[in-house]
Amino acid sequence: MVAANTVLVFFGMIATGKSTLAAAWARQHGCSYYNSDRVRKELAGLIAESRQAGPVDEGIYSPESSRRTYDQLLTLAEQDVSAAPPVCVVLDGSYQVRSERELVREKLAAKARVLFVHCLCPEEVMRERMELRQLDLQAVSDGRWEVYLQQKMRFEPPVELGSKQLISITTNQPLDSLLLLLDEWMVSVGAQAVA
Repeated sequence: MVAANTVLVFFGMIATGKSTLAAAWARQHGCSYYNSDRVRKELAGLIAESRQAGPVDEGIYSPESSRRTYDQLLTLAEQDVSAAPPVCVVLDGSYQVRSERELVREKLAAKARVLFVHCLCPEEVMRERMELRQLDLQAVSDGRWEVYLQQKMRFEPPVELGSKQLISITTNQPLDSLLLLLDEWMVSVGAQAVA
């Protein structure tokens, strides 16, 4: 159980396992869960599983569409943390640049504790996950290798966040182990009651 209003931001590059971990943690703890891929497609009037394989940074992945998507994630989180406490909200997106992460803190810190989970993974595992995703008709993410290469050039490491705000997790290990690691960290920073 969360100790007070808490927003947990799962972020990192595509295919690092952030959505799998974020969704599982949200389910386990009864948190609201908002995924950038789903929100992006909802705003565009598309079903979540529709494939959008156009050029990088165009169509629903244009800078304007990305801005609308991340603004909507903030709006959803603000609505939830304005409800009766304690509330737990999970945001799941790339949050590639420092300014995007700082905007989350700026908008939500007055109403909730904002914590970040940086998901990492070896490139060979990421590539394998992307290849498997292409075969999965239920997949929501349109992430592919050329998108990852663009993200890799743009990604700003979260050096602005301290150990009480950030945990970095390498996700190529069993999900149960990752959930336990995250729970232990949450207890250590006082954001989660001991079960």
